[in-house]
Amino acid sequence: MAERTLSSLVPPVLEVRALSKTYSDGDRSLTVLDNIHLSVAPGETCAIVGPSGSGKTTLLGLCAGLDDATSGSVQLDGETLETLSQDARAALRGRSVGFVFQNFQLIPTLTALENVLVPMELRGESGGFAEAEALLSKVGLGKRLTHYPHQLSGGEQQRVALARAFVRPPRILFADEPTGNLDAITSETLVEMLFALNRENGTALVLVTHDPALAARARRVVRMHAGRIIADERP
Repeated sequence: MAERTLSSLVPPVLEVRALSKTYSDGDRSLTVLDNIHLSVAPGETCAIVGPSGSGKTTLLGLCAGLDDATSGSVQLDGETLETLSQDARAALRGRSVGFVFQNFQLIPTLTALENVLVPMELRGESGGFAEAEALLSKVGLGKRLTHYPHQLSGGEQQRVALARAFVRPPRILFADEPTGNLDAITSETLVEMLFALNRENGTALVLVTHDPALAARARRVVRMHAGRIIADERP
């Protein structure tokens, strides 16, 4: 009830209206998203589930402004994405959005600490070492600060990615199959850290997953099939 009350009083951090995406190749076209409507409140946790090819990752990319929709509108943290230049979208992501990907997306030539500091450097901010070290310690990597990605396990690399996403707490975190390359025990640990950081920072979380156990942790589950939302559940 508290989450629904908050949703009614505070503007959504993500508002998707009539969103569609069609790819064309000559005379052929493929619609991967068809008239999607979705609203996510600040601090809300939302899992997007569905079979492969249902449009989950495409939707995530459009919500983050990484691609352009064929039609419809996306408002992200109060900004209408289709009215922004690519540079303005990048700036918006830098100040408002965090990402966690299945394949970690760490820079191989940087240490764990340096990888966590990358978002701050891209924003032109100096310092931040204390925050980065504290976050790495919080995710259990306080003694691995100077290790490079190839010296870390998959679970450790994903923890670095998680710390990087929260070094300046985002308004919304997009996670695409965050446990997809991890074993069951490592996945459970990572999920606990993800939701703990979400709660501590009041960050909205939108995650794509095939894992029913991970989806069940979210307060809301959006089910997709063939490019459409077929259910929006609040267990």
